[in-house]
Amino acid sequence: MSNPQASVGRASVLLGSGTVVSRALGFFKAIILAQALGVVASAGADAFAVANQMPNSIYVLVSGGVLTATLVPAIVKSASHSDGGAGYVNKLMTMTILVLLGVTAVAMFAAPLLITLYATQWSADQLALATAFAYWCLPQIFFYGLYTILGEVLNARGSFGPFTWAPALNNVVGILGIVAFMLLFGVDTAGERSVVDWTPAMVAVLAGSATAGVAAQALILTVFWKKNGLSFAPDFVWRGVGLRETGKMVGWTFGVVLLTQLSIIVQTNVVALASGQGASVFTMTTAWLIFLLPHSIIAVSMGTVYFTRMSKDHAGGNREGMARDASTALRQIGLFICWAAAGLLAVAFPLSRIFSENFLSVINLGWLIMVLVLGLPAFSAVYVMFRIFLVQGKAPLMFWLTVLQVGVYVVLILLSSQIYVTVITLAVCASLAISVIIQAIVTWAVLRKTLPEVRRSGVASTAVRGYIAAAIAGFIGLIVSNQFGSLTATGYAQESILNAIVAMVGIGLVVTGVFVLLLWIMRVKEVHQLFGQLRSRLSR
Repeated sequence: MSNPQASVGRASVLLGSGTVVSRALGFFKAIILAQALGVVASAGADAFAVANQMPNSIYVLVSGGVLTATLVPAIVKSASHSDGGAGYVNKLMTMTILVLLGVTAVAMFAAPLLITLYATQWSADQLALATAFAYWCLPQIFFYGLYTILGEVLNARGSFGPFTWAPALNNVVGILGIVAFMLLFGVDTAGERSVVDWTPAMVAVLAGSATAGVAAQALILTVFWKKNGLSFAPDFVWRGVGLRETGKMVGWTFGVVLLTQLSIIVQTNVVALASGQGASVFTMTTAWLIFLLPHSIIAVSMGTVYFTRMSKDHAGGNREGMARDASTALRQIGLFICWAAAGLLAVAFPLSRIFSENFLSVINLGWLIMVLVLGLPAFSAVYVMFRIFLVQGKAPLMFWLTVLQVGVYVVLILLSSQIYVTVITLAVCASLAISVIIQAIVTWAVLRKTLPEVRRSGVASTAVRGYIAAAIAGFIGLIVSNQFGSLTATGYAQESILNAIVAMVGIGLVVTGVFVLLLWIMRVKEVHQLFGQLRSRLSR
């Protein structure tokens, strides 16, 4: 008889390895993009970031399960149909493709308005450049959505690998596009290229290759559909397979999408005030990419597997099994994310050196990373808890908890807009961290009522000990980082990219050692189990 935890581990490793490869490629893509366009005070880079952010924002929401993760329980449940769920999937795919085409067409038509909404204070020239980028970038909406629905069907059938490995192809295509851009039009590390210097060919190569990568990411999944015996036949008869119930869930989650988009619009407008003067949209986008790296590798990989397991438990009426999986996911993911947050906090400045050799840019990006990661454990905890609500069919709770987070965030963002322009983006990052922490605390209180069994699982005590260990390990890591000269322009870690990597390895080892030791001292069950397994294997 197979070990459920072992199967979760194997699936998580498969997803995690794919995510590591794709994120590593994405990380490299971000580095060369920063070299091509500049990190701080680049008006052209900010224009591209705003245009590319619109479809990307939707994808982050979708891939995070705010919209289509509602489909996993429904797809799992449809497997009990006489046709094994094939009819349901065909109807679902038909609806999804039509909706995606409609949304993409509307977005393309409204591109000038959308850009203006995101950056109301920009000059006419910068708005025109951002709009030109948007016409090339907005088709990504369709391909991101197609990728997600194709991947969710594969995940629900137990085929997790393709969904997590496909973004690697996206990044390869994107890297080739940026390299082509650099060869054809040169590099602008200092961000000195004016918005009026951009030609239609430059826009087409940069934004067109970005969209080509997303298209490749989606279309490659059709190959794995065939390998898994899946096929698609358009079906416009949408009655009789329970789509109405799924539609209610999607309706609530679409409300979450709208709320989050509102906060992104306000956020981008405020951050865009610093464009050309300091850390702005492109800098925050880069910091957000780094913030999402551990979340994607750990929380999304492990959470996807547990989400499918919880969906099967719920469909089979196994409430105890669902609560056990939910508790295990929260504890294990929480500890890994706390460790990652401590590490990112400590290596923020040498990590930023990889993106730019300009020390001012390094400092600006480093501070954004440090402030954002304060909310990383809470962000991943909300991710997992929202999936539990989706499994339970309680999407309205998710909506109202998002109302809380967005409300707090927007108020704090508007307050941030009143401070000195060069620190506006830093204040916005702090606002995001604060609002997510508040959301996580309230979401946990609500989850204890909807799934009382999690109260007995030690999730809260594990989270508190994880936070304490991460705070201490991160602080010690910063001391070590200072010893590597990360905070001075002439320090060892800032002299070269190689030195920065050496510093990060040294700092990371110290943070990891301190973090694990503190968890062992505080008698965290997972760490003691790990040491027990190691002792057992060594004795054998």
